[in-house]
Amino acid sequence: MESKLRTRPNYFYAVLSVALVLFLLGLFGLIAIQANRLITVFKERINVLVELQEGTDTDAISGLQFRLESSHFVKPESVAFISREEAAQDMAETFGEDFLKLDLPNPFYDILTFNVRADYVHPDSLERIRIRLEREPVVSGVYYQETLVEEVGGNINRVGLVALIAGLFFIGVAITLIHNTIRLALYSNRFIIRNMELVGASWEFISRPYLLRSLRHGLLSAAIAIGALILLLSWAQNRLPELQQVEDITGFILLFSALVLLGVAISMASTYYVVRKYLKMREDDLY
Repeated sequence: MESKLRTRPNYFYAVLSVALVLFLLGLFGLIAIQANRLITVFKERINVLVELQEGTDTDAISGLQFRLESSHFVKPESVAFISREEAAQDMAETFGEDFLKLDLPNPFYDILTFNVRADYVHPDSLERIRIRLEREPVVSGVYYQETLVEEVGGNINRVGLVALIAGLFFIGVAITLIHNTIRLALYSNRFIIRNMELVGASWEFISRPYLLRSLRHGLLSAAIAIGALILLLSWAQNRLPELQQVEDITGFILLFSALVLLGVAISMASTYYVVRKYLKMREDDLY
């Protein structure tokens, strides 16, 4: 009985170890997804101001507003009209009643404001939008924060490069740790694997039960990791409700699917490699 226990691989710790590695990899993925959504939200908060010609009638303003709302580069439901009177009132609220006592002529124009979709927050794209809108007869000028757009673009490129390097590093570490965990789990079975070959069993026959077991363990490890990630995400959203505003269900589904595939693929590939390695070793090298 004692010898049987010694030859049985410690799969419990192997499953937990693989689950921990997948959890850490998934945690990085969740952070990357949330960061990407936050970047999108931030980019779509950049305002574009369309200043209208003085004396533009209501019908012309409504027509331009409708065309903006129908444009592919405009974020849905972001177009707003601000009259010159509303702009003056906002200025008065900012600087106080003393601003109204100056009795100056209203320096403002009627404007339309909107946010562009994240895909168009790029200097070249925004310049094309500006040129297009300035061709409208009722438009006197189009304005946005050019320096902010350039800074956002540069920072996003740097963040993307760092995320790519970190992602490749995490995947490399995950593959190494999972492989070593499975190798240690199968170490106690090396003589059984070798003896099965000596009695005439083919390598495919010997490998099959270990591969099926690694498939089950890979699925179990992925399920544990995904369950832990869902609990962590739920806890984080309860503590920080604003995270729900950048929730990306499609991204989460793709991430969890990738964890399942990665856990199964690495487990089965490592098991296949380790079993074949023991089959190729000389008997003296097994000790």
